[in-house]
Amino acid sequence: MDEKLSFKELEAQKRAIYEKMNPRRRKFVDRMGYENWDPFAKPFDPIDIRTDITGHTAHQLTYLFMGSMDEQPNDEYLEAVNEFNVMLVMNFEKVRPLYDYCLWYQKLCRERGVEP
Repeated sequence: MDEKLSFKELEAQKRAIYEKMNPRRRKFVDRMGYENWDPFAKPFDPIDIRTDITGHTAHQLTYLFMGSMDEQPNDEYLEAVNEFNVMLVMNFEKVRPLYDYCLWYQKLCRERGVEP
């Protein structure tokens, strides 16, 4: 059943799905905008198998980073690194400002002759 549906057929199915929804779910769709809603979208991969641009999962990035450190930091530090890596793997554009800021701050510190 690999048939390609026409635009009209997809729109008809979308409307049928919308009409069968309960009012609470319809309200959710209305808030995002019916035209923006895609009931046929493929689900996201589970976070534990998503990878970044280097091909590593969030867990692998955390493991690699922690392995590169001379001393193992406390659990709070590890949790922050792990949260960052999850965000990095999910959507790099969300962490890009932090990444850019860190590069800028490192350069500023070097210009001033101080260690961050």
